[in-house]
Amino acid sequence: MSNAPTREVARRTFAAEFNDASYTFKESDDERAPVYLLLPTGERANRVFVVGTLTEKEDVGEDSEYWRGRVVDPNGDTFFVYAGQYQPDAAAMLRELEAPAYVAIAGKPRTFEMDDGTVNVSLRPESITVVDESTRDRWVVETAERTLERIEAFDDETNRYAAMAKEEYERPIDTYRDNAIRALESLATVDGAGDDGGDEADEGAATEGETTPQ
Repeated sequence: MSNAPTREVARRTFAAEFNDASYTFKESDDERAPVYLLLPTGERANRVFVVGTLTEKEDVGEDSEYWRGRVVDPNGDTFFVYAGQYQPDAAAMLRELEAPAYVAIAGKPRTFEMDDGTVNVSLRPESITVVDESTRDRWVVETAERTLERIEAFDDETNRYAAMAKEEYERPIDTYRDNAIRALESLATVDGAGDDGGDEADEGAATEGETTPQ
């Protein structure tokens, strides 16, 4: 039997919830134990999977390349992505990409506490891939579904991560329900803007999002 560690599930979350998730923890005292970000909807995340629009990028490094990217979700909220010498493939993608572009990113959340106590959350990418609009739309549908499922289970007495979230965060859980619904409505607005076939396109996108894994 292999003793190699298994890769953590990449959670789906919209940027508003990701940026509100300021609390991190470990499940054991082992120095190599994974660090988890506690999502306000009651789930742990060692890795996340996001798809959005890369709107801008900048090399903010001083002695070596260190790329910062802004990836915007359908609600207009931003994931901040940082890649340097320890993420050479992701850094190369940010260097070469021309914004705007739809991108899919798998990576690990990172938190940084500012002098005033504010915690900034960013994403350290393991991979960055250029995708098309339909892939972005499927991600929106699936991320909304996962978010609403977490909210549905939030008051379950056996949900220990929800209990932790109640202790650590003050923002009402309905904030994230509204966020998920607004993201879905943004797809309906775009699909309905066509001259014909708007309803069929919207229905097809929702069905594809429910049945197509990433």
